[in-house]
Amino acid sequence: MKNIFKYLSIGLLGGVLFTGCETSNLDLTENPNALTPAQADPDFYLNEVQVKFARVVESLGETGAEVTRIEWMGSRNYQNAYSPSGFDANWEDAYQEVIKNARDLTPIAEEAGLTHHIAIAQLIEAYTMTLLVDYFGDVPYTEAIGGADNLNPGPDSGADIYTAALALTDQAIANFNANALADPAIDFYYDGDWDAWVKAANTLKLRLHLNLGNTSAFNSIISGGNFISSTDDDWQFQWGSNQVQPDTRHPNYAQNYTVTGGGDYASIWMMNLMDTSDDPRIRYYYYRQNEGTPGSNDIDGDPVAPNEETLDCSLQSPPAQYTAGGFPFCTLDNGYWGRNHGNDSGIPPDGLLRTAVGVYPQGGQFDDNSFGETSLGTGGGGAGITPVILASTVDFWRAEVAMNGSPAAGKPFILAGIDKSITKVQTFASLDATADLSFEPSATDVSDFIASVDAAFDAADDEGKWNIMAEQFFVALKGNGHDAYNFYRRTGYPTNLEPNLEPNPGAFIRSFFYPANAANTNSSLAQKSGVTEQVFWDTNPSSPTFPVAN
Repeated sequence: MKNIFKYLSIGLLGGVLFTGCETSNLDLTENPNALTPAQADPDFYLNEVQVKFARVVESLGETGAEVTRIEWMGSRNYQNAYSPSGFDANWEDAYQEVIKNARDLTPIAEEAGLTHHIAIAQLIEAYTMTLLVDYFGDVPYTEAIGGADNLNPGPDSGADIYTAALALTDQAIANFNANALADPAIDFYYDGDWDAWVKAANTLKLRLHLNLGNTSAFNSIISGGNFISSTDDDWQFQWGSNQVQPDTRHPNYAQNYTVTGGGDYASIWMMNLMDTSDDPRIRYYYYRQNEGTPGSNDIDGDPVAPNEETLDCSLQSPPAQYTAGGFPFCTLDNGYWGRNHGNDSGIPPDGLLRTAVGVYPQGGQFDDNSFGETSLGTGGGGAGITPVILASTVDFWRAEVAMNGSPAAGKPFILAGIDKSITKVQTFASLDATADLSFEPSATDVSDFIASVDAAFDAADDEGKWNIMAEQFFVALKGNGHDAYNFYRRTGYPTNLEPNLEPNPGAFIRSFFYPANAANTNSSLAQKSGVTEQVFWDTNPSSPTFPVAN
């Protein structure tokens, strides 16, 4: 229904968004088959902004998670790991569906006194633009919505966009605090809790100040106390369970709960970290479709024979860098079936064997040792979430700031972040109505796990403390890889990440190629020669020496 009221025309955003498919009607500035801005309803505009924002966050977050091993990345070469054309949809959604609609909403909302509509749009614009900076570097902003007057908008510096985003966030806060003549019909994130929105706005500022290295501004917001500090105020998008017209399910659920089984592979690094440490979140994050993976031991400790057809690497020797570092190669015990970082092998008939996404955050199945096949509608039916910013994330940000002074000082924040993450994740079990919840971890299991992290942190040297913090941060970030990607470029931790299967994969991705449509059609936006160009706030040594693990 929201698309009915979308009036965006061919060429409205200039060269940033041209697809290059048809050119016969590029002189149109309004779509004659859609409503004009003057006819549009601000609620429909805002609905589109909110939903497409969630899809941008979800999609780019998957990319950030892949390069940091939270999810699987299937390329042995960083330079060619992500095709420019693969970002075309993200770019179009960000500029055309989020920013353009937010801008067109504003004058209509101003005339009607809808200050809360404006505030949501402003905050989402600030988040979206800084997200684009974090992934791509300098991007069009001030000229991006110029319409037919500027078909080749030039990029703004990332630093200038951050400055503008901070100012826009302050404007959003003022509008959240103002009285509105009417509130949005649908607020997908906070259901009209404007105090919660202000906390979210201040928390976005925390992220930006952390990237900027502005510890004073970061600590000032913390001292004020008006930020996301409780999971009750988590900024997240709630997906539904409807399969068609429209499909409201979590995108990763839709890819993995099909008649042919899983569409993604889970990260061996992440599953191994959680399984070997008895992390109580593992049954929520992953659903095993089998109790034993070829080449390893099953849940009873019995060996499972290698299988060339379903897991060809189970017959291969690990590469030298895996042997030297003691990293698990190809196969894990206890039925955890995934792939190593950089495994670009073809896809065998393992869709109904590989480990699938779980009940958190995708709304899949809770792992109760049933080892059944995933299928349409099972588990939570896709009614999961896309985390935007969570309270647990803020705890790890605070740990990072504290550890920059003294690594030991981060421990209370790390433990608080773990506790918040586990508590939140456990609430998702109820989404899977058919699960045997007797397999849920007990309170003792949870306290023992936190105590083990506590003890390991105390026993570690400074580098070890940073590695423990980073590992636990990445686990808590399941569902949103933005902050893992930013953290990894800010700090270089963890230094013990699983390496790429390729011994020489090239330098780590410090920013991604511009989307193909943007670079190919906008004469003011030159495509990068590689992926080592650092975003403005990334002032660390260049790759490949930084980050440590490739």
